[in-house]
Amino acid sequence: MKAIMKKVSGPGLVMEQVKKPTQEDLGPRDVLVKIRRASICGTDVHIYKWDEWSQSRIIPPLITGHEMAGEVVAVGSAVTQVKVGDLVAAETHIPCEHCYQCKTGRMHICKNLKILGVDTNGIFAEYAIIPETVLWRFSPEIPLDYASVMEPFGNAIYTASVTNLLGKTVLITGAGPIGLMAIQVAKVAGASTVIVSEVDPLRIKMAYENGADVVINPAEKDLVREVYKLLDDGVDVLLEMSGNRRAFEDGLKCVTMGGEVSVLGIFGGKIEINFDALITMRGLAVYGITGRRMFETWRIADELLRTKKVDLSKVVTHILPFDQWEKGFELMLNKQCGKVVLNLD
Repeated sequence: MKAIMKKVSGPGLVMEQVKKPTQEDLGPRDVLVKIRRASICGTDVHIYKWDEWSQSRIIPPLITGHEMAGEVVAVGSAVTQVKVGDLVAAETHIPCEHCYQCKTGRMHICKNLKILGVDTNGIFAEYAIIPETVLWRFSPEIPLDYASVMEPFGNAIYTASVTNLLGKTVLITGAGPIGLMAIQVAKVAGASTVIVSEVDPLRIKMAYENGADVVINPAEKDLVREVYKLLDDGVDVLLEMSGNRRAFEDGLKCVTMGGEVSVLGIFGGKIEINFDALITMRGLAVYGITGRRMFETWRIADELLRTKKVDLSKVVTHILPFDQWEKGFELMLNKQCGKVVLNLD
């Protein structure tokens, strides 16, 4: 079968012919899935570029990728939650199911967590072996193209739903694909005003298309000043999606006293902020967001897509044949896209 791999240490990926997994390769709780759609994540781009994080984490050879929609074609002897023919998406976080976090309803932050396509072979292939534990049977009304991005959509939902947004004013720093999804989620959740901070022209345009009330380019205008021009008290909630240190600091300054902050962006190292002045003395509540709540977030994602309350056609900008994966990565590297989906049918 065809698979996209990090074959050796160094920049780039390759598509190769590798052995197709069969029923005999399955453990008791493993599932063999025919991958029908796969989308490219920022994590995949990091692995492609072979940055410092990738070098410390990835052990080649490895089939990469983790965002998918597929069809169950075989199951292990102890599998009970899915059957042959089911359409499934995959949670990226593979829990051990035994640690304190797993036993107390927090599998997404499992102490012994493994990541699909990072610590194990992933889904950039025609077939993949995936643990039963992380599969979600999505509603058949959801198109495959959008089911394949339920995992990052779940990031947006978790970030936006950790606090009640009904009637709240919201600032989203960063309008990448997950930030764009978060605009729609915030609106569905009842946010009164959604302000977005973004510098990229394409993403500014897409932020408006996804329902932002105001978009501020901090490279052209002072974000803090502009927010307080619009709202005397600042925003009630900050959703940090950028991973940009300046954006985070300015975003905190925009939050009203006693407001709430939800941080999904990854900064890639230490950041320096005046914690006393920006957070403690202003009584802010700060939530660190990783992954998705398993499987509460997935249920919400499924319902929002099934009932068309969220329109991911405004976020998925490219659907390419699997063989054109290099074009997909080029679009991602050059930030000329929203989400890129690879079609394996």
